[in-house]
Amino acid sequence: MDTADTPPDDVVRLTYRIESAGDTHALARKIAHDQSTGTFVHLPGETPELKARVGARVVAVRDLPDLDRPSIPEDGPGPWHVAEADIDFPLEAIGTDLAALMTIAIGGTYSIKGFSGIRVTGLRLPPAFAERYPGPQFGTAGTRRLTGVHGRPVIGSIVKPALGLRPAETAAMVRELVEAGVDFIKDDEKLMNPGYSSLADRVRAVMPVILDHEQRTGKKVMYAFGISCTDPEEMVRQADRVADAGGNAAVINIHSIGLGAMAWLRRRSRLALHAHRNGWDILTRHPGLGMDFSVYQQFWRLLGVDQFQINGIGAKYWESDDSFVRSFQAVTTPLFHPGDCAMPVVCSGQWGGQAPATWARTGQTQDLLYLCGGGVVSHPGGPGAGVLAVRQAWEAAVQGIPLEVYAREHPPLAQSLARFGSSSKESSDA
Repeated sequence: MDTADTPPDDVVRLTYRIESAGDTHALARKIAHDQSTGTFVHLPGETPELKARVGARVVAVRDLPDLDRPSIPEDGPGPWHVAEADIDFPLEAIGTDLAALMTIAIGGTYSIKGFSGIRVTGLRLPPAFAERYPGPQFGTAGTRRLTGVHGRPVIGSIVKPALGLRPAETAAMVRELVEAGVDFIKDDEKLMNPGYSSLADRVRAVMPVILDHEQRTGKKVMYAFGISCTDPEEMVRQADRVADAGGNAAVINIHSIGLGAMAWLRRRSRLALHAHRNGWDILTRHPGLGMDFSVYQQFWRLLGVDQFQINGIGAKYWESDDSFVRSFQAVTTPLFHPGDCAMPVVCSGQWGGQAPATWARTGQTQDLLYLCGGGVVSHPGGPGAGVLAVRQAWEAAVQGIPLEVYAREHPPLAQSLARFGSSSKESSDA
């Protein structure tokens, strides 16, 4: 089998990258059998009727080039065979519960003997999942409405240092950023509710700055407070604390809180939910193991993520530019309808120098949140000049003007280029 048709609406289709010194086609059949109706011995109750009703089915297997080295170290001369398998799981067996889907079709798969590598590379969900889950409450359109930013990227920054600032010090930095014209500010994901800067104290210190600026200028800067915690009910109380004070966003460490807590929060929250995906790397960094981000992100978008951090061009982390582009495409591709897309958050070591390459490689779109931490806060002219430099870089990128040329009449951008490096180097992947 080497092709698969479009899946019907009564199945969930997963695509697996299978690697083994043995028979990859047989292992595809084993996934379908062991992860649905069967086990290691024949079962008297595993009748043809039962298997036809709830058994998973291999619908296609495509052979890929062999490998000289296995993803999971094991003895043997090789080669290690690789194949991509499409397997349909009946909706009657899984239902529309995301925890059941994760357990049946993904979680148990990694325990099967015989794999030297196994990775989930594709997921096609039927319309029943759209009926079950709310999706984003705000998404891209709602983020633009809440920030009042249209026709350009939403420019954001992060309170840095990530840990250690007291509420008054945080508020002082926020004041400088909002006066400089930033659109979005967030707590670093590591900052949640420490004793020296509790969420309650941060809200009391920061929100007057946000609201005073709104009253004077008409512009309400979106501030995303870190509210992640183990107790879902406490997380909802923290979200209410932010909303009651006039706030409109929160940072959620989605991998840390889990699927159930995210579902609980989304149905009770009045805030735009900004997803930080720390922990995703554990699942995906090895190319032969785990799962692709295109699979992972579907769970969280269904549950209600409005803004999704996906790294960026020339990121400070391990992820390549090509991987970032694939992540950008994933979160901006509708699952069922355009409103279920999340706003992509371009981040991780960003400054104005990556604006031209980001503009080029994301299809010349400005529907994104461009988030700079050190790239704003460490600007030689201070955070305010850092915000201006990023906005000027995006103006140049959209107009097709080299940053060095635009910087001649825009001093904040010129200082940024001198501080953070040559824009031509940062834009080499464009």
